[in-house]
Amino acid sequence: MRPLRAFIALLFLALGVVVGALNPGVIAVDLGFWRIEAALGVLLLAAVLCGVLLGGLAMVVAVVMPLRRELRRASPPGEIAVPAASTTPSPVVASLSSSEP
Repeated sequence: MRPLRAFIALLFLALGVVVGALNPGVIAVDLGFWRIEAALGVLLLAAVLCGVLLGGLAMVVAVVMPLRRELRRASPPGEIAVPAASTTPSPVVASLSSSEP
C-alpha cells in the first residue's frame, strides 16, 4: 500500500508542476483589501492547497475532536482509552525470536 501512496503523491506533484508550467501568465487577484499578482499556475495550486488545509481543519473540528471527547468520557478517570494490542506475536517477530544465532 505504501508504494501506491508514494506513486499517487508523485503523480499529483508532477501534475502540479505541469499546471504551473502550462499557466505562466501573470494575473492579479483583488481581494478588496489585498491584491495578489502571481502566475496563474501558482495561484491555482495555492487555492487547491488552501482548500485542502481548510477541509482538513473542518474534519478535525467536526469529527476528530468530538470522537476524542467521547473516548475521554467513556474511559475511567486516570486511564487512557487506547485499544488493547493483540496478544499473539506477528509471524515476523515469532520467526526472529525462534531463530538461533
